[in-house]
Amino acid sequence: MREEKNKKAVNKNRNVNYKKAGKSQEFTGKSAGTESKRESTRGSKTRKIKAVVKSTGKMQGNPTEKSQGKTSGRFSEDTVPKPVRREGRGHKNNSEFCPYFRRCGGCSYQGVSYESQLKEKQKQVEELLAPYCKVQPIIGMKNPLHYRNKVAAAFGRLRNGTIISGVYEGGTHRIVNVDSCMIENEKADAIIGTIKGLLKSFKIKVYDEDSRYGLLRHVLVRTAHVTGEIMVVLVLASPILPSKNNFVKALRKEHPEITTVILNVNDKHTSMVLGEKESVIYGKGYIEDVLCGVTFRISSRSFYQVNSVQTEILYQKAIDMAKLTGKEKIIDAYCGIGTIGLIASKKAKEVISVELNRDAVKDAVANARKNQIQNVTFYQADAGEFMTQMASQGAKADVVFMDPPRSGSDESFMSSVVKLGPEKVVYISCNPETLARDLGYFTKNGYRVERGLPIDQFPFTNHVETVCLLSNRNSKPDSHIKFDLDMEEYNKIKGEKK
Repeated sequence: MREEKNKKAVNKNRNVNYKKAGKSQEFTGKSAGTESKRESTRGSKTRKIKAVVKSTGKMQGNPTEKSQGKTSGRFSEDTVPKPVRREGRGHKNNSEFCPYFRRCGGCSYQGVSYESQLKEKQKQVEELLAPYCKVQPIIGMKNPLHYRNKVAAAFGRLRNGTIISGVYEGGTHRIVNVDSCMIENEKADAIIGTIKGLLKSFKIKVYDEDSRYGLLRHVLVRTAHVTGEIMVVLVLASPILPSKNNFVKALRKEHPEITTVILNVNDKHTSMVLGEKESVIYGKGYIEDVLCGVTFRISSRSFYQVNSVQTEILYQKAIDMAKLTGKEKIIDAYCGIGTIGLIASKKAKEVISVELNRDAVKDAVANARKNQIQNVTFYQADAGEFMTQMASQGAKADVVFMDPPRSGSDESFMSSVVKLGPEKVVYISCNPETLARDLGYFTKNGYRVERGLPIDQFPFTNHVETVCLLSNRNSKPDSHIKFDLDMEEYNKIKGEKK
């Protein structure tokens, strides 16, 4: 598995309005839109943006998929799994599965039967959530192989001049050459292999971290599960790619399915994969995919869950838990490119989506327009501060969806949820340990955990997603106050068009 370790429309709408509010601090919970599920946040001002005809949209993501971490191995710093080494029933010789297992360390359940993996994850979630709720049976994959739609490869050179590409060995910056990975998209792996083969003929040098000499640092490939579109991001140490048009032509000759190619410039001495500047050298600069019947625009930095098959199940189950009737006002906190809120909008009266990352909000607004969804409003703001402000104005919401990173939420954010007092909270977690910790806070502050449901989003790793439904013990029917998001203190930004 090549887990990125290095994670750290122009539709002119006559009703697109932009508003700005006071400064907001960066929230330490779920960050927006980049895998980067959460990256830099340019600008700290809250903005409201009307996205489609007769709708307000606010632009931001992580998670999105969640955030760019430091390159210290196959996983970012906060997601390095502990290797699972067991013998006995259900455990086969690791070499039968992945030749890179011992050096890569990405798939902690290598050599473990998938049935055994699910049993262990179920047991873990049950033990952690036992004080709070009953846990339903885990939902696994029918085919747990090649599920990752996002693949990142670091490039390097051996002493004998051989070019290699792959992942960093755990805890080091030594590249493990990986030709194919059992959990990565096969086309993505093939594209990376083709790029490696083209470098010599185009006289492109790979980057050396020690000497800081060379051009190509990383290649990022994103694939769309439903549409089949493919994005290739070439991460360079400088903005000039020699014979770029011929390079793209040669690459697409081998892989005509590639729909866009982007040059990203990372000229800093950093472990982050992506730099701040990029340019499109082929195609439209993004891909589109369909999730739960909604079309999403995915850029190089957008957070978009890496397992498309299980994500559809995950989001549908989360929305089903809320039991929406079409009358609810819901908040999608740290919405990224708008996935959960836009999908839920079909069953809600109004959706308020909040995201701090500006680029993710732009994608979210474009997604609302693309799908002609008119009941979703996007705000570029810190979600915790935003909900605190809502509560201070006497406003209410019926349901809050929250999907923090592996580190979980923080007390500041959870306090804002409690102050707002929604009738229901749907908590989507990728770390059952921090989930259990956060449920402890909610149960001490007026909420009851109704049930939990684990979903295996990352086969062959020890990570598991869990959805929990929380209900407000103090909620009263028909007690909601109408909330107008056109707050007086927001200053209009005139002439700004996206």
